[in-house]
Amino acid sequence: MSNSEIKPNSKLDSSAKFSDNERLKSQSAHLRGSISTDLTDQLTGGFTADNFQLIRFHGMYQQDDRDIRPERTKQRLEPLHNVMLRARMPGGIIKPHQWLAIDEFAADKTMYGSIRLTTRQTFQFHGVLKPNIKGMHQLLHSVGIDSIATAGDVNRNVLCTTNPVESELHQEAYQWAAKISEHLLPKTKAYAEIWLNGEKTETTAEPILGDTYLPRKFKTTVTIPPNNEVDVHANDLNFVAIAQEGKLVGFNVLVGGGLAMTHGDVNTYPRKADDFGFIPLEHTLAVAEHVVSVQRDWGNRVNRKNAKTKYTLDTFGTEAFKAEVEKRAGMQFEPTRPYEFTHRGDRFGWVEGIDGKHHLTVFIQNGRILDFPDKPLKTGCRKIAEIHKGDFRMTANQNLIIAGVALEDKAEIEKIAREHGLIDDDHSEQRKNSMACVSLPTCPLAMAEAERYLPDLVTKVEGLLEKHGVADENIILRVVGCPNGCGRAMLAEVGFVGKGPGKYNMYLGGNREGTRIPKLYLENVAEDVFLPALDELIGQWVSERQEDECFGDFVIRKEIVAEVKVSKTDFYA
Repeated sequence: MSNSEIKPNSKLDSSAKFSDNERLKSQSAHLRGSISTDLTDQLTGGFTADNFQLIRFHGMYQQDDRDIRPERTKQRLEPLHNVMLRARMPGGIIKPHQWLAIDEFAADKTMYGSIRLTTRQTFQFHGVLKPNIKGMHQLLHSVGIDSIATAGDVNRNVLCTTNPVESELHQEAYQWAAKISEHLLPKTKAYAEIWLNGEKTETTAEPILGDTYLPRKFKTTVTIPPNNEVDVHANDLNFVAIAQEGKLVGFNVLVGGGLAMTHGDVNTYPRKADDFGFIPLEHTLAVAEHVVSVQRDWGNRVNRKNAKTKYTLDTFGTEAFKAEVEKRAGMQFEPTRPYEFTHRGDRFGWVEGIDGKHHLTVFIQNGRILDFPDKPLKTGCRKIAEIHKGDFRMTANQNLIIAGVALEDKAEIEKIAREHGLIDDDHSEQRKNSMACVSLPTCPLAMAEAERYLPDLVTKVEGLLEKHGVADENIILRVVGCPNGCGRAMLAEVGFVGKGPGKYNMYLGGNREGTRIPKLYLENVAEDVFLPALDELIGQWVSERQEDECFGDFVIRKEIVAEVKVSKTDFYA
Protein backbone atom coordinates (compact mmCIF):
# COMPACT_ATOMS: atom_id res chain seq x y z
CA MET A 1 0.00 0.00 0.00
CA SER A 2 1.53 3.30 -1.02
CA ASN A 3 1.21 6.46 1.02
CA SER A 4 -1.08 7.96 -1.61
CA GLU A 5 -3.50 5.06 -1.15
CA ILE A 6 -3.75 5.45 2.62
CA LYS A 7 -6.56 7.78 3.64
CA PRO A 8 -7.29 9.10 7.10
CA ASN A 9 -9.88 6.81 8.70
CA SER A 10 -13.46 8.09 8.85
CA LYS A 11 -13.19 8.75 12.57
CA LEU A 12 -10.36 11.21 11.87
CA ASP A 13 -10.46 14.51 9.98
CA SER A 14 -10.50 13.44 6.32
CA SER A 15 -9.40 16.90 5.18
CA ALA A 16 -6.34 17.00 7.43
CA LYS A 17 -2.87 16.79 6.00
CA PHE A 18 -0.63 13.87 6.83
CA SER A 19 2.34 14.54 9.07
CA ASP A 20 5.62 15.08 7.24
CA ASN A 21 6.90 11.74 8.51
CA GLU A 22 4.42 10.06 6.16
CA ARG A 23 5.93 11.87 3.18
CA LEU A 24 9.40 10.99 4.40
CA LYS A 25 8.60 7.28 4.61
CA SER A 26 6.80 7.17 1.27
CA GLN A 27 9.76 8.79 -0.51
CA SER A 28 12.44 6.76 1.26
CA ALA A 29 12.65 3.85 -1.22
CA HIS A 30 11.81 1.51 1.62
CA LEU A 31 14.07 3.17 4.19
CA ARG A 32 17.09 3.70 1.95
CA GLY A 33 16.84 7.44 1.44
CA SER A 34 20.25 8.89 0.67
CA ILE A 35 21.90 7.48 3.79
CA SER A 36 24.78 5.99 1.78
CA THR A 37 25.56 9.41 0.29
CA ASP A 38 25.48 11.05 3.72
CA LEU A 39 28.01 8.54 5.00
CA THR A 40 30.60 9.90 2.56
CA ASP A 41 29.94 13.57 3.40
CA GLN A 42 32.94 14.69 5.43
CA LEU A 43 31.72 18.28 5.84
CA THR A 44 29.37 17.29 8.64
CA GLY A 45 29.43 14.67 11.35
CA GLY A 46 25.67 14.27 11.13
CA PHE A 47 22.97 13.10 8.78
CA THR A 48 20.96 15.58 6.78
CA ALA A 49 17.35 16.16 5.81
CA ASP A 50 15.21 12.99 5.84
CA ASN A 51 18.14 10.75 6.71
CA PHE A 52 18.18 12.18 10.24
CA GLN A 53 14.86 10.36 10.72
CA LEU A 54 15.48 7.37 8.47
CA ILE A 55 18.52 6.11 10.37
CA ARG A 56 16.14 5.41 13.27
CA PHE A 57 14.62 2.55 11.30
CA HIS A 58 18.14 1.13 11.20
CA GLY A 59 18.40 1.31 14.99
CA MET A 60 20.19 4.63 15.43
CA TYR A 61 19.46 8.11 16.77
CA GLN A 62 21.58 11.11 15.90
CA GLN A 63 22.71 12.89 19.07
CA ASP A 64 25.37 15.25 20.30
CA ASP A 65 27.06 15.93 23.62
CA ARG A 66 24.91 18.71 25.07
CA ASP A 67 27.46 19.42 27.81
CA ILE A 68 29.87 20.81 25.22
CA ARG A 69 27.32 22.21 22.75
CA PRO A 70 27.52 25.84 24.05
CA GLU A 71 31.32 25.90 23.81
CA ARG A 72 31.26 24.49 20.29
CA THR A 73 28.69 27.13 19.34
CA LYS A 74 31.05 29.85 20.61
CA GLN A 75 33.77 28.35 18.45
CA ARG A 76 31.38 28.36 15.47
CA LEU A 77 31.53 24.60 15.23
CA GLU A 78 28.57 22.36 14.61
CA PRO A 79 27.48 20.16 17.55
CA LEU A 80 29.63 17.08 18.05
CA HIS A 81 27.27 14.79 16.13
CA ASN A 82 27.33 11.08 16.83
CA VAL A 83 24.85 8.25 16.92
CA MET A 84 23.39 6.03 19.60
CA LEU A 85 22.76 2.48 18.41
CA ARG A 86 20.22 0.16 20.01
CA ALA A 87 20.69 -3.54 19.19
CA ARG A 88 17.92 -6.00 18.39
CA MET A 89 18.10 -8.76 20.99
CA PRO A 90 14.68 -10.45 21.41
CA GLY A 91 14.31 -11.57 25.01
CA GLY A 92 17.60 -9.92 25.95
CA ILE A 93 19.74 -13.04 25.47
CA ILE A 94 23.35 -12.52 24.42
CA LYS A 95 26.15 -15.07 24.17
CA PRO A 96 29.61 -14.61 25.78
CA HIS A 97 31.41 -14.29 22.42
CA GLN A 98 28.94 -11.59 21.41
CA TRP A 99 29.53 -9.80 24.71
CA LEU A 100 33.28 -9.79 24.14
CA ALA A 101 32.77 -8.24 20.71
CA ILE A 102 30.57 -5.40 21.96
CA ASP A 103 32.88 -4.83 24.91
CA GLU A 104 35.83 -4.28 22.58
CA PHE A 105 33.91 -1.97 20.26
CA ALA A 106 32.62 0.13 23.16
CA ALA A 107 36.15 0.56 24.48
CA ASP A 108 37.82 1.39 21.17
CA LYS A 109 35.19 3.08 18.99
CA THR A 110 32.77 5.07 21.16
CA MET A 111 33.14 8.44 22.83
CA TYR A 112 32.08 7.19 26.27
CA GLY A 113 33.53 3.68 26.39
CA SER A 114 30.44 2.16 27.97
CA ILE A 115 27.79 -0.44 27.27
CA ARG A 116 24.33 0.74 28.32
CA LEU A 117 21.67 -1.81 29.26
CA THR A 118 18.24 -0.38 28.52
CA THR A 119 14.64 -0.77 29.61
CA ARG A 120 14.05 -2.34 26.17
CA GLN A 121 16.06 -5.39 27.30
CA THR A 122 19.00 -4.80 25.01
CA PHE A 123 22.21 -2.81 24.91
CA GLN A 124 23.04 0.57 23.43
CA PHE A 125 26.27 2.11 22.20
CA HIS A 126 26.49 5.86 22.84
CA GLY A 127 28.82 8.25 21.06
CA VAL A 128 29.63 6.51 17.77
CA LEU A 129 31.15 8.97 15.29
CA LYS A 130 30.29 8.80 11.60
CA PRO A 131 33.55 7.14 10.45
CA ASN A 132 32.87 4.21 12.80
CA ILE A 133 29.19 3.62 12.03
CA LYS A 134 29.48 1.22 9.12
CA GLY A 135 32.20 -0.78 10.84
CA MET A 136 29.96 -1.03 13.91
CA HIS A 137 27.16 -2.65 11.93
CA GLN A 138 29.57 -5.02 10.22
CA LEU A 139 31.11 -6.05 13.53
CA LEU A 140 27.70 -6.74 15.02
CA HIS A 141 26.68 -8.72 11.95
CA SER A 142 29.82 -10.85 12.23
CA VAL A 143 28.68 -12.09 15.64
CA GLY A 144 25.00 -12.48 14.75
CA ILE A 145 23.60 -9.16 16.01
CA ASP A 146 21.79 -6.39 14.14
CA SER A 147 19.86 -3.23 14.95
CA ILE A 148 17.09 -3.56 12.39
CA ALA A 149 13.84 -1.92 13.51
CA THR A 150 14.85 -1.04 17.06
CA ALA A 151 13.60 2.49 16.46
CA GLY A 152 11.28 4.24 14.01
CA ASP A 153 7.66 3.50 13.09
CA VAL A 154 7.95 -0.28 13.32
CA ASN A 155 7.66 -3.07 15.85
CA ARG A 156 10.71 -2.72 18.06
CA ASN A 157 12.81 -5.14 20.13
CA VAL A 158 10.49 -7.79 21.56
CA LEU A 159 10.82 -8.16 25.34
CA CYS A 160 10.48 -11.43 27.24
CA THR A 161 10.44 -12.21 30.94
CA THR A 162 13.87 -13.42 32.06
CA ASN A 163 12.82 -16.38 34.16
CA PRO A 164 15.90 -18.52 34.77
CA VAL A 165 14.22 -20.81 37.30
CA GLU A 166 11.44 -22.31 35.16
CA SER A 167 13.88 -22.89 32.35
CA GLU A 168 11.66 -24.95 30.04
CA LEU A 169 8.78 -22.45 30.20
CA HIS A 170 11.16 -19.54 29.72
CA GLN A 171 12.71 -21.23 26.70
CA GLU A 172 9.28 -21.65 25.11
CA ALA A 173 8.34 -18.03 25.82
CA TYR A 174 11.68 -16.80 24.52
CA GLN A 175 11.26 -18.78 21.30
CA TRP A 176 7.90 -17.09 20.73
CA ALA A 177 9.46 -13.68 21.39
CA ALA A 178 12.08 -14.44 18.73
CA LYS A 179 9.44 -15.71 16.27
CA ILE A 180 7.29 -12.60 16.76
CA SER A 181 10.32 -10.37 16.28
CA GLU A 182 11.24 -12.06 13.00
CA HIS A 183 7.67 -12.15 11.73
CA LEU A 184 7.13 -8.43 12.22
CA LEU A 185 10.49 -7.24 10.88
CA PRO A 186 10.57 -4.92 7.84
CA LYS A 187 11.14 -6.93 4.67
CA THR A 188 13.20 -4.23 2.94
CA LYS A 189 16.85 -5.10 2.25
CA ALA A 190 17.95 -1.52 2.93
CA TYR A 191 19.84 -2.46 6.10
CA ALA A 192 21.99 -5.07 4.37
CA GLU A 193 22.58 -2.87 1.33
CA ILE A 194 23.73 0.18 3.27
CA TRP A 195 25.63 -1.29 6.21
CA LEU A 196 26.73 -4.74 5.08
CA ASN A 197 27.53 -3.95 1.43
CA GLY A 198 24.71 -6.23 0.38
CA GLU A 199 23.64 -6.61 -3.22
CA LYS A 200 21.09 -4.00 -4.29
CA THR A 201 17.72 -5.61 -4.90
CA GLU A 202 14.32 -4.61 -6.19
CA THR A 203 12.24 -2.56 -3.76
CA THR A 204 10.45 -5.06 -1.54
CA ALA A 205 6.80 -4.80 -0.63
CA GLU A 206 5.98 -4.64 3.07
CA PRO A 207 2.99 -7.00 3.49
CA ILE A 208 2.63 -6.51 7.25
CA LEU A 209 4.00 -3.06 8.05
CA GLY A 210 2.84 -1.42 4.80
CA ASP A 211 4.94 0.61 2.43
CA THR A 212 4.73 3.64 4.69
CA TYR A 213 5.24 1.50 7.79
CA LEU A 214 3.29 2.17 10.97
CA PRO A 215 1.85 5.51 12.08
CA ARG A 216 4.12 5.45 15.13
CA LYS A 217 6.47 3.21 17.11
CA PHE A 218 5.10 -0.14 18.29
CA LYS A 219 6.29 -2.23 21.25
CA THR A 220 5.67 -5.91 22.01
CA THR A 221 6.35 -8.20 24.97
CA VAL A 222 6.04 -11.82 26.03
CA THR A 223 5.69 -12.17 29.78
CA ILE A 224 5.41 -15.05 32.24
CA PRO A 225 3.29 -14.31 35.34
CA PRO A 226 3.64 -13.68 38.20
CA ASN A 227 6.59 -11.45 37.19
CA ASN A 228 5.71 -8.26 35.31
CA GLU A 229 9.29 -7.09 34.86
CA VAL A 230 8.56 -6.04 31.25
CA ASP A 231 5.80 -3.65 32.43
CA VAL A 232 3.09 -4.87 30.05
CA HIS A 233 1.08 -1.67 30.40
CA ALA A 234 3.91 0.30 28.78
CA ASN A 235 3.55 -1.64 25.52
CA ASP A 236 1.25 -1.78 22.49
CA LEU A 237 0.99 -5.58 22.36
CA ASN A 238 1.61 -8.12 25.10
CA PHE A 239 1.43 -11.89 25.19
CA VAL A 240 0.88 -13.11 28.77
CA ALA A 241 1.98 -16.74 28.99
CA ILE A 242 -0.56 -19.26 30.27
CA ALA A 243 0.92 -22.58 31.33
CA GLN A 244 -0.51 -25.92 32.36
CA GLU A 245 1.71 -28.37 34.21
CA GLY A 246 4.75 -26.30 33.30
CA LYS A 247 3.99 -26.27 29.57
CA LEU A 248 2.97 -23.19 27.59
CA VAL A 249 -0.55 -23.61 26.15
CA GLY A 250 -1.29 -20.11 24.92
CA PHE A 251 -1.42 -16.42 25.74
CA ASN A 252 -3.74 -13.79 27.06
CA VAL A 253 -3.36 -10.84 24.68
CA LEU A 254 -3.18 -7.29 26.04
CA VAL A 255 -3.29 -4.38 23.60
CA GLY A 256 -2.95 -0.62 23.81
CA GLY A 257 -0.56 0.23 26.61
CA GLY A 258 1.75 3.21 26.42
CA LEU A 259 3.28 5.82 28.73
CA ALA A 260 4.37 8.76 26.58
CA MET A 261 2.61 12.12 26.83
CA THR A 262 3.35 15.78 26.13
CA HIS A 263 3.52 18.39 28.89
CA GLY A 264 0.54 20.72 28.66
CA ASP A 265 -1.37 18.66 26.07
CA VAL A 266 -4.38 16.98 27.69
CA ASN A 267 -5.01 15.03 24.50
CA THR A 268 -1.95 12.93 25.36
CA TYR A 269 -1.80 10.61 28.36
CA PRO A 270 -0.37 7.32 29.61
CA ARG A 271 -2.71 4.36 29.21
CA LYS A 272 -2.97 0.78 30.43
CA ALA A 273 -3.39 -2.07 27.95
CA ASP A 274 -6.78 -3.73 27.44
CA ASP A 275 -7.19 -7.50 27.78
CA PHE A 276 -8.54 -8.95 24.51
CA GLY A 277 -8.70 -12.54 25.79
CA PHE A 278 -6.91 -15.88 25.42
CA ILE A 279 -5.49 -17.49 22.28
CA PRO A 280 -3.94 -20.94 21.81
CA LEU A 281 -0.38 -21.01 20.55
CA GLU A 282 -1.27 -21.64 16.90
CA HIS A 283 -2.85 -18.19 16.58
CA THR A 284 0.09 -16.26 18.05
CA LEU A 285 1.76 -15.00 14.88
CA ALA A 286 -1.55 -14.25 13.14
CA VAL A 287 -2.76 -12.20 16.09
CA ALA A 288 0.55 -10.35 16.31
CA GLU A 289 0.41 -9.60 12.59
CA HIS A 290 -3.14 -8.33 12.61
CA VAL A 291 -2.97 -6.22 15.74
CA VAL A 292 -0.16 -4.53 13.83
CA SER A 293 -2.13 -4.40 10.56
CA VAL A 294 -5.20 -2.83 12.19
CA GLN A 295 -3.01 -0.22 13.86
CA ARG A 296 -1.29 0.32 10.50
CA ASP A 297 -4.61 1.04 8.79
CA TRP A 298 -6.55 2.74 11.59
CA GLY A 299 -3.79 4.69 13.35
CA ASN A 300 -3.59 8.46 13.14
CA ARG A 301 -1.19 9.53 10.38
CA VAL A 302 -2.09 13.21 10.76
CA ASN A 303 -1.09 13.93 14.37
CA ARG A 304 1.91 11.92 15.56
CA LYS A 305 1.17 12.85 19.16
CA ASN A 306 -2.01 10.79 18.85
CA ALA A 307 -0.70 8.07 16.58
CA LYS A 308 0.09 5.28 19.05
CA THR A 309 -2.12 2.20 19.39
CA LYS A 310 -3.52 3.43 22.71
CA TYR A 311 -5.14 6.40 20.97
CA THR A 312 -6.46 4.21 18.15
CA LEU A 313 -8.29 2.07 20.72
CA ASP A 314 -9.75 5.15 22.40
CA THR A 315 -10.79 6.64 19.04
CA PHE A 316 -12.51 3.55 17.61
CA GLY A 317 -13.28 1.59 20.75
CA THR A 318 -11.60 -1.51 22.10
CA GLU A 319 -14.35 -3.87 20.95
CA ALA A 320 -14.25 -2.57 17.36
CA PHE A 321 -10.46 -2.93 17.23
CA LYS A 322 -10.66 -6.43 18.71
CA ALA A 323 -13.38 -7.49 16.25
CA GLU A 324 -11.29 -6.29 13.33
CA VAL A 325 -8.30 -8.30 14.55
CA GLU A 326 -10.52 -11.39 14.80
CA LYS A 327 -11.86 -10.83 11.30
CA ARG A 328 -8.42 -10.42 9.72
CA ALA A 329 -6.84 -13.29 11.69
CA GLY A 330 -9.76 -15.65 11.09
CA MET A 331 -10.18 -16.55 14.77
CA GLN A 332 -11.93 -15.43 17.93
CA PHE A 333 -10.47 -14.62 21.28
CA GLU A 334 -11.47 -16.98 24.07
CA PRO A 335 -12.28 -15.74 27.58
CA THR A 336 -9.23 -14.54 29.48
CA ARG A 337 -7.47 -17.27 31.46
CA PRO A 338 -6.73 -16.45 35.11
CA TYR A 339 -3.32 -15.00 35.93
CA GLU A 340 -1.85 -12.63 38.48
CA PHE A 341 1.13 -10.31 38.60
CA THR A 342 2.68 -10.13 42.06
CA HIS A 343 5.97 -8.34 41.41
CA ARG A 344 8.17 -6.88 38.67
CA GLY A 345 11.63 -6.60 40.12
CA ASP A 346 14.65 -8.74 39.38
CA ARG A 347 15.70 -11.47 41.82
CA PHE A 348 19.29 -10.62 42.73
CA GLY A 349 21.93 -13.14 43.66
CA TRP A 350 22.02 -16.83 42.83
CA VAL A 351 19.00 -18.97 42.00
CA GLU A 352 18.92 -22.58 40.84
CA GLY A 353 16.75 -23.53 37.90
CA ILE A 354 14.75 -26.72 37.54
CA ASP A 355 17.41 -27.85 35.07
CA GLY A 356 20.10 -27.80 37.78
CA LYS A 357 21.85 -24.78 36.27
CA HIS A 358 22.61 -21.72 38.41
CA HIS A 359 21.88 -18.11 37.52
CA LEU A 360 23.38 -14.95 39.01
CA THR A 361 21.51 -11.66 38.69
CA VAL A 362 23.70 -8.60 39.29
CA PHE A 363 22.56 -5.04 39.85
CA ILE A 364 23.78 -2.48 37.32
CA GLN A 365 22.82 1.02 38.44
CA ASN A 366 21.18 2.79 35.49
CA GLY A 367 22.34 -0.10 33.28
CA ARG A 368 25.64 1.72 32.68
CA ILE A 369 28.45 -0.82 32.32
CA LEU A 370 31.72 1.07 32.63
CA ASP A 371 34.85 0.84 34.73
CA PHE A 372 34.10 3.27 37.55
CA PRO A 373 36.91 4.21 39.96
CA ASP A 374 35.75 1.83 42.70
CA LYS A 375 33.73 -0.58 40.56
CA PRO A 376 35.35 -1.84 37.34
CA LEU A 377 32.05 -3.33 36.11
CA LYS A 378 33.00 -3.51 32.46
CA THR A 379 36.23 -5.38 33.13
CA GLY A 380 34.34 -7.76 35.41
CA CYS A 381 31.75 -8.55 32.76
CA ARG A 382 34.50 -9.14 30.21
CA LYS A 383 36.39 -11.51 32.50
CA ILE A 384 33.22 -13.48 33.16
CA ALA A 385 32.46 -13.63 29.43
CA GLU A 386 35.91 -15.08 28.82
CA ILE A 387 35.16 -18.16 30.94
CA HIS A 388 31.33 -18.40 30.96
CA LYS A 389 29.78 -21.42 29.24
CA GLY A 390 26.14 -20.28 29.42
CA ASP A 391 24.64 -16.98 28.28
CA PHE A 392 23.86 -13.49 29.56
CA ARG A 393 20.33 -12.13 29.88
CA MET A 394 19.69 -8.41 29.92
CA THR A 395 16.61 -7.55 31.94
CA ALA A 396 13.99 -4.89 31.29
CA ASN A 397 15.09 -3.33 34.59
CA GLN A 398 18.59 -2.62 33.23
CA ASN A 399 20.28 -5.45 35.11
CA LEU A 400 22.27 -8.49 33.96
CA ILE A 401 21.80 -12.22 34.53
CA ILE A 402 24.77 -14.55 34.17
CA ALA A 403 22.70 -17.58 33.24
CA GLY A 404 23.31 -21.28 32.83
CA VAL A 405 26.24 -21.66 35.23
CA ALA A 406 27.28 -25.18 36.17
CA LEU A 407 27.75 -25.88 39.88
CA GLU A 408 31.50 -26.34 39.46
CA ASP A 409 31.82 -22.86 37.88
CA LYS A 410 29.83 -20.90 40.47
CA ALA A 411 32.68 -20.07 42.83
CA GLU A 412 34.96 -18.65 40.13
CA ILE A 413 32.23 -16.50 38.61
CA GLU A 414 31.16 -15.19 42.01
CA LYS A 415 34.78 -14.35 42.85
CA ILE A 416 35.16 -12.28 39.67
CA ALA A 417 31.80 -10.60 40.25
CA ARG A 418 32.66 -9.58 43.81
CA GLU A 419 36.16 -8.37 42.93
CA HIS A 420 34.74 -6.04 40.27
CA GLY A 421 31.73 -4.66 42.13
CA LEU A 422 29.12 -6.66 40.23
CA ILE A 423 28.03 -8.09 43.57
CA ASP A 424 27.74 -5.48 46.30
CA ASP A 425 25.90 -6.56 49.44
CA ASP A 426 25.58 -2.94 50.52
CA HIS A 427 23.09 -2.03 47.78
CA SER A 428 19.77 -1.22 49.43
CA GLU A 429 16.43 -2.54 48.25
CA GLN A 430 15.58 1.06 47.38
CA ARG A 431 18.55 1.39 45.06
CA LYS A 432 17.77 -1.93 43.38
CA ASN A 433 14.19 -0.82 42.75
CA SER A 434 14.98 2.60 41.27
CA MET A 435 15.51 3.34 37.60
CA ALA A 436 16.21 6.24 35.24
CA CYS A 437 16.38 6.92 31.53
CA VAL A 438 19.62 8.13 29.89
CA SER A 439 18.61 11.80 29.55
CA LEU A 440 21.46 14.36 29.57
CA PRO A 441 23.98 14.82 28.09
CA THR A 442 23.13 12.70 25.05
CA CYS A 443 19.35 12.62 24.63
CA PRO A 444 18.12 15.58 22.55
CA LEU A 445 14.67 15.44 24.19
CA ALA A 446 15.88 15.68 27.79
CA MET A 447 14.54 18.59 29.84
CA ALA A 448 16.13 17.58 33.15
CA GLU A 449 18.75 15.18 34.48
CA ALA A 450 17.83 11.54 35.08
CA GLU A 451 20.66 8.96 34.91
CA ARG A 452 23.24 11.31 36.40
CA TYR A 453 20.79 12.49 39.08
CA LEU A 454 19.40 9.12 40.19
CA PRO A 455 22.28 7.89 42.40
CA ASP A 456 22.22 11.04 44.56
CA LEU A 457 18.42 11.10 44.70
CA VAL A 458 18.30 7.46 45.81
CA THR A 459 20.81 8.19 48.57
CA LYS A 460 18.49 10.92 49.87
CA VAL A 461 15.43 8.67 49.66
CA GLU A 462 17.39 5.95 51.50
CA GLY A 463 17.97 8.55 54.21
CA LEU A 464 14.24 9.23 54.45
CA LEU A 465 13.44 5.53 54.76
CA GLU A 466 16.08 5.15 57.47
CA LYS A 467 14.73 8.20 59.30
CA HIS A 468 11.32 6.56 59.50
CA GLY A 469 12.65 3.15 60.51
CA VAL A 470 12.07 1.29 57.26
CA ALA A 471 15.55 1.22 55.74
CA ASP A 472 15.07 -2.37 54.55
CA GLU A 473 11.95 -1.53 52.55
CA ASN A 474 11.56 0.28 49.25
CA ILE A 475 9.34 2.35 47.02
CA ILE A 476 9.39 1.78 43.26
CA LEU A 477 11.05 5.02 42.13
CA ARG A 478 11.75 6.16 38.58
CA VAL A 479 13.19 9.36 37.14
CA VAL A 480 12.98 10.46 33.51
CA GLY A 481 14.26 13.55 31.78
CA CYS A 482 11.13 14.16 29.68
CA PRO A 483 7.58 12.79 29.35
CA ASN A 484 8.32 10.32 26.51
CA GLY A 485 8.15 7.27 28.73
CA CYS A 486 11.56 5.60 28.26
CA GLY A 487 12.21 5.02 31.98
CA ARG A 488 8.60 3.94 32.63
CA ALA A 489 8.08 6.54 35.38
CA MET A 490 4.36 6.48 34.67
CA LEU A 491 4.11 3.02 36.21
CA ALA A 492 6.10 3.88 39.36
CA GLU A 493 4.89 4.35 42.91
CA VAL A 494 6.82 7.63 42.81
CA GLY A 495 7.66 8.95 39.36
CA PHE A 496 9.64 12.10 38.58
CA VAL A 497 9.20 13.46 35.05
CA GLY A 498 11.56 16.21 33.89
CA LYS A 499 10.00 19.62 33.23
CA GLY A 500 13.10 21.83 33.06
CA PRO A 501 16.62 22.11 34.51
CA GLY A 502 16.35 20.79 38.06
CA LYS A 503 12.53 20.74 37.90
CA TYR A 504 10.19 17.75 37.83
CA ASN A 505 6.57 16.78 37.95
CA MET A 506 6.03 14.33 40.80
CA TYR A 507 3.51 11.53 40.27
CA LEU A 508 2.19 9.19 42.96
CA GLY A 509 0.04 6.09 43.07
CA GLY A 510 1.44 3.32 40.89
CA ASN A 511 1.68 -0.09 42.53
CA ARG A 512 4.22 -2.88 42.98
CA GLU A 513 2.60 -5.04 40.31
CA GLY A 514 2.84 -2.37 37.60
CA THR A 515 -0.89 -2.35 36.89
CA ARG A 516 -1.79 1.23 37.81
CA ILE A 517 -0.92 4.63 36.33
CA PRO A 518 0.18 7.25 38.91
CA LYS A 519 -1.34 10.73 39.14
CA LEU A 520 0.22 14.20 39.32
CA TYR A 521 0.91 15.33 42.87
CA LEU A 522 3.37 18.23 42.48
CA GLU A 523 4.08 20.17 39.30
CA ASN A 524 7.34 21.75 38.14
CA VAL A 525 9.13 21.57 41.48
CA ALA A 526 12.75 21.17 42.55
CA GLU A 527 14.28 18.93 45.18
CA ASP A 528 13.81 21.51 47.94
CA VAL A 529 10.05 21.07 47.50
CA PHE A 530 9.53 17.42 46.57
CA LEU A 531 11.94 15.87 49.10
CA PRO A 532 10.20 17.42 52.16
CA ALA A 533 6.87 16.35 50.65
CA LEU A 534 8.14 12.81 50.20
CA ASP A 535 9.53 12.85 53.74
CA GLU A 536 6.08 13.66 55.13
CA LEU A 537 4.36 11.07 52.95
CA ILE A 538 6.77 8.30 53.97
CA GLY A 539 6.14 9.20 57.61
CA GLN A 540 2.38 8.88 57.07
CA TRP A 541 2.83 5.59 55.23
CA VAL A 542 4.92 4.05 57.99
CA SER A 543 2.57 5.10 60.79
CA GLU A 544 -0.81 4.54 59.08
CA ARG A 545 -0.36 1.72 56.56
CA GLN A 546 -2.16 -1.58 56.64
CA GLU A 547 -0.32 -4.91 56.74
CA ASP A 548 1.95 -5.34 53.68
CA GLU A 549 0.48 -2.18 52.10
CA CYS A 550 2.86 -0.72 49.53
CA PHE A 551 3.42 3.03 49.29
CA GLY A 552 1.42 3.38 46.07
CA ASP A 553 -1.61 1.59 47.49
CA PHE A 554 -1.39 3.69 50.64
CA VAL A 555 -1.55 7.04 48.87
CA ILE A 556 -4.60 5.86 46.93
CA ARG A 557 -6.42 4.50 50.00
CA LYS A 558 -5.75 7.69 51.95
CA GLU A 559 -6.92 9.77 48.95
CA ILE A 560 -3.65 11.66 48.79
CA VAL A 561 -4.13 11.26 45.05
CA ALA A 562 -7.12 9.86 43.21
CA GLU A 563 -6.83 6.48 41.52
CA VAL A 564 -6.39 6.61 37.76
CA LYS A 565 -8.81 3.97 36.48
CA VAL A 566 -9.40 5.25 32.95
CA SER A 567 -6.50 7.38 31.76
CA LYS A 568 -8.47 9.34 29.19
CA THR A 569 -10.85 10.66 31.85
CA ASP A 570 -9.04 10.29 35.18
CA PHE A 571 -5.46 11.27 34.50
CA TYR A 572 -6.03 15.03 34.28
CA ALA A 573 -9.21 15.19 36.39
